Amino acid sequence: MSEYKDVSPQRMREVMGSFCSGVTVVATQTEDGPVGFTCQSFTSLSLEPALITFNPSRTSTSWPRIREVGRFCVNILGGKHQELSGGFARSGADKFAGVAHEPTPLGNLRLVGALAWIDCTLHAEYDGGDHTIVVGQVQAMEAAQHIDPLLFYRGRYAALAAAIELAAS
Repeated sequence: MSEYKDVSPQRMREVMGSFCSGVTVVATQTEDGPVGFTCQSFTSLSLEPALITFNPSRTSTSWPRIREVGRFCVNILGGKHQELSGGFARSGADKFAGVAHEPTPLGNLRLVGALAWIDCTLHAEYDGGDHTIVVGQVQAMEAAQHIDPLLFYRGRYAALAAAIELAAS
């Protein structure tokens, strides 16, 4: 029975990894250049008003820079974007080197070829333990057709068909 009480960070990551999620890159343009990071803790929050939420780590060096701007674009990645996701998850490198991007209506950064993009202004922030709960108010958005999502499941990336096969086994 004691194994059910194990809520250690390692066990939490293992169990929560059973929830398949999409993968996003949150990005904007600052006075010092483009900034962005990979984030899988993203979801729709409200339809009226149109709100989304995501949860950057408190150790993120990118989120404080985006917060200062007060706006951002959530780019939902497609199944062929594993390398792009990995690049935006690293610290210290030029994450935008060789990455095609365009300005959104708010002046944020939309990654060319993303499955969808959601242009937001910062609505609110809340304490979330070792993460920050960010609420964004949606100002503009668009989705591509016929692109499968990039998924994260049990600690690894998966395309839609692969995730279905993995879950069936």
